[in-house]
Amino acid sequence: MSYLAEHPAALAAREIVTALVNQGVKDVVLAPGSRSAPLAYALAAAEAAGWLRVHVRIDERVAGFVALGIARVRPAAVVTTSGTAVANLHPAVLEAHHSRLPLIVVSADRPHELRGVGANQTTDQPGMFGAAVRAAVEIPAFDGEPRGVRSAVARAVVAATGARWGEAGPVQLNVAFRDPLTPAAVWQPGELPEDPFPQVAATRRAGGTAVVDGTRRGVVVAGDAAGAEAAALAEGAGWPLLAEPSSGVRRSPHAIAGYRSALAELGAQIEQIVVLGRPTLSRDVSALLARTDIPIVVGSLDTGWVDVAGAAAVVAGDVRATGTADQGWLQDWRAAGERGRRPLLMGEALTGHRVLHAVLAADQEHTVLLGSSLTVRYADLAAGAGAEFTPARVVANRGLAGIDGTISTATGLVLATRAPVRAVVGDLTFLHDVGGLAHGVHEPEVDLQVIVLNDAGGGIFATLEHGRPEHAPVYSRYFGTAQQMDIAALAAGFGASYRLVRTTAELTGVLEEPVAGRSVVEILLT
Repeated sequence: MSYLAEHPAALAAREIVTALVNQGVKDVVLAPGSRSAPLAYALAAAEAAGWLRVHVRIDERVAGFVALGIARVRPAAVVTTSGTAVANLHPAVLEAHHSRLPLIVVSADRPHELRGVGANQTTDQPGMFGAAVRAAVEIPAFDGEPRGVRSAVARAVVAATGARWGEAGPVQLNVAFRDPLTPAAVWQPGELPEDPFPQVAATRRAGGTAVVDGTRRGVVVAGDAAGAEAAALAEGAGWPLLAEPSSGVRRSPHAIAGYRSALAELGAQIEQIVVLGRPTLSRDVSALLARTDIPIVVGSLDTGWVDVAGAAAVVAGDVRATGTADQGWLQDWRAAGERGRRPLLMGEALTGHRVLHAVLAADQEHTVLLGSSLTVRYADLAAGAGAEFTPARVVANRGLAGIDGTISTATGLVLATRAPVRAVVGDLTFLHDVGGLAHGVHEPEVDLQVIVLNDAGGGIFATLEHGRPEHAPVYSRYFGTAQQMDIAALAAGFGASYRLVRTTAELTGVLEEPVAGRSVVEILLT
């Protein structure tokens, strides 16, 4: 069969898949549909040839967050059909935007002659995600040989990975297909051809270097995804490291367990602040970063940076310290942090603080994913630091801190790392993404344990002004929103094993067992 004897839609889909693989995309999540059928056939052939792995999910929102979880490890694509299917990706796209993750949306679409005329499942898809994407590329329907497809895909992947501009994020490839949507013949990909599009060398914005005086009483605030630079700076200057659980540096010997309590005690003595990553968990830290009486330096290599209060004196690509602080400064913070944290861990009751402390102190080699809302804050307040903080990796969706897609994100992490993941979530977070437990009969099993902290609703609001006694008549229904759900039945319905944990001894037993298959552990908080 000649090149032009194949249906144009099939040819375009093969070009897209080839270009994605050539640019380093090895995982594609597919939510099946009709208009995206050319891509499904091309992906099936490419997977059979060993080019990539395809993960099929029936729910587009779940598919988007599974791809997001994979994108935390390497670039990932998600493929959907047209219409509301694309719109269901919006939460994952927004999280990828704010978390700077290389998520590639490939949305199938009707050809231009079917837009705006009342055709079924047709809406205005190009630009649907607005400013949340690094690039929005439209590939029109072809009647003959598709041209320029590989170049367009390559440019989109480069934008997603941030290879040229230093800021990764989501992109959209909106691809129009005309009938017929099935191939004329089965594609035999063979060996992956060399990509004719030139490889783009990675660059990072220099951003300049800020030099701070390490002899002053400083602190390093390490928010989500702060990275090793935060630990290196704190350790070099002898400063305390105020590291959120998902900062990636809580295992540093300078990380302060219970740092929020220490901040209340010692905050007035701080003379210098350096911020890396994206702090989002504490009003105390937000107030610290709004101070104008001491210099605040923000380290960021991206085009954006964290400075909510507009108080930063310097924004730099690199921060270095000269000299070191007196050892007593770090020791004071450690002692103050322990004084504040210790009461949270006393007793035998299964409180959120005690559960998160146990989870993050357990000897484990796998990833822990923390749900938003109260769960990650329990960890921030009660978990240890340094050698007492043992997970190989702790992740949280802090880009927008939403509770949607958490189980699906954890699934994506399992698929990307091929290693077990333990997710800890609240009951509403669990219910919001319970569909993420669904498992197709043709899909590989995942080793995922979901620990559900059941506090009967949106407990975080009780810690805010809405929980004050004067708001009690409104609180229960409009903020607490407790649900009538049987977590055991839900787990069974999705084919996951279930266990109810009632005591600290039972929790210890769960944490000592290996994570294998899909399981749900329910803990009724007291």
